[in-house]
Amino acid sequence: MKTKNKLVRMSKVLSMAFIIFIQIYWYKIRRKPEVEWEKLWEKIGERFRNTLFELEGLLIKIGQILSIRADLLPNAFIHQIQDLTDKVPPSNWSEIQMILEKEWGSSLDQHFLLIEKTAIASASIGEVYKGILKDGTEVAIKVQRPNIQSIVQTDFRTLGIIIWFADHFVPIPKGFINFKVLFKELKQVIERELDFTKELKALLFFSERFKDMEVVQVPSVYSELSTSKVLVMEWVEGIRLTNEEALDQLEVSRQELAGRLLQVFLPQWLEPGTFHADPHPGNILVSKEGKIILLDFGMVGEITKKDATYFQGLIESFLSKNYTKAVDCLFHLGFLLPGAESRTIEKLLAEFMSFHPDQLKEMDVIALKLEMNDMIQALPIQVPTRFVFLGRSFVTIEGILLNLAPEEELIDLMKPVFMEWLNKQGNNKWSFVWQWLQSQPIFKLFHSVTEFLDAPKKLEQIKEIEQRRQFQFIIYENHKKQLFQLTIFGFIGIAAGIYTIHPLILKLSIGVSFIASVGYFICSYKLKKWMKYMHEKRRS
Repeated sequence: MKTKNKLVRMSKVLSMAFIIFIQIYWYKIRRKPEVEWEKLWEKIGERFRNTLFELEGLLIKIGQILSIRADLLPNAFIHQIQDLTDKVPPSNWSEIQMILEKEWGSSLDQHFLLIEKTAIASASIGEVYKGILKDGTEVAIKVQRPNIQSIVQTDFRTLGIIIWFADHFVPIPKGFINFKVLFKELKQVIERELDFTKELKALLFFSERFKDMEVVQVPSVYSELSTSKVLVMEWVEGIRLTNEEALDQLEVSRQELAGRLLQVFLPQWLEPGTFHADPHPGNILVSKEGKIILLDFGMVGEITKKDATYFQGLIESFLSKNYTKAVDCLFHLGFLLPGAESRTIEKLLAEFMSFHPDQLKEMDVIALKLEMNDMIQALPIQVPTRFVFLGRSFVTIEGILLNLAPEEELIDLMKPVFMEWLNKQGNNKWSFVWQWLQSQPIFKLFHSVTEFLDAPKKLEQIKEIEQRRQFQFIIYENHKKQLFQLTIFGFIGIAAGIYTIHPLILKLSIGVSFIASVGYFICSYKLKKWMKYMHEKRRS
């Protein structure tokens, strides 16, 4: 890997960050127009991209994650980093051999007839080599890159410095992006990838999960040869989903392959538990029989039971075109900010879902994507940090589906797979029917009339709540004033005690002023905290 020297890596990253911070400050002071800011973010994105390609390692993964945050980052910046690929030149075979022998505690010929010395694949954390066991079985050997632990620690230390500096000194708008939370999540994911025993557990989990699904193949794993730095798996031959010529020669149609891909991934997005977070074309192959082959479980995510319920409701809402319910699910999942106007979002969803593939053909797809990014940034929409990797999984699969079946609409591909999944869950279709009924005009009319009749009662409740809030505010404010007056009274007493040289008055006054001043600051803190809480409540 390039630039292994810690000081060189740190200096290059910090100098890049420092130059970016200076540019942002300068534009902020000069109050540059929006057009100039666009050009600046484009230059920042280009500098960021070039630095990532130069240093590789952890930084490439950071760029990949940032590239799917169109809801938080400027479009000009996203455009520069959206096609980052995690490809790194392989290490010297002698270094790899040393790692293998150290991990196994023996020479290579004790377990293998042959190991090819040229890597089949090479990324920032691991490299894959082909080997043949003593019994003639072909296997894939995933080995952790030499010195990767040290490089990752250096990069995290550098990022920690940058985030601390940005958090304290850089004029980044509030709500722009929560760097601390993103840094924490990124660190958890990378640390997980650095421990191959966790990937082994994920492999075993997915093998068990898909054991009864004929259209899926997960490589078996050799646990006795696997360690925290080495993972030995079954060698699997397959076709890349981007290899159009090879796909056309299969007996299975592209549309059917797209359906099978959804059969594999839709349950992962809807059910609580673990999902594959990095399904790029290199990690998903197709066998000659048309089976979906899943590889590389180093990056996985988790979905809670609560989130899974709302995601299921969201899919049902889209399929039944019940956008009122869809907006409600988006609110509960945290995708909509408290200030979002429900009716506006409903209309936008309806318009977005009305797009037809034929219309998309006539458009400039890149221009449309950029326009969508601008629209997302203009709306009160955010992607909660806990869904960053789920979003990555969905967006990647969506791209593969568009390539596989460009004539088909995503919602049309998803509907039969979702209904099949719903039936397998043992759920009846009444929930879906209810969603469909709620989307009908007659139901919406009835709902509007009910809302109108309930309006006076709701207004009365709102009025009562506001009165209670005002009363609470008055109590806090009165206590604050009384404690301030008592503090002043204590200071006067101290002055009187000093003037009269009376120790009792002096001690009593000091005690009163100290207690009153402490109470005043506590009351001020509580009032400030209460006002912030009430402001958030009003927004929600």
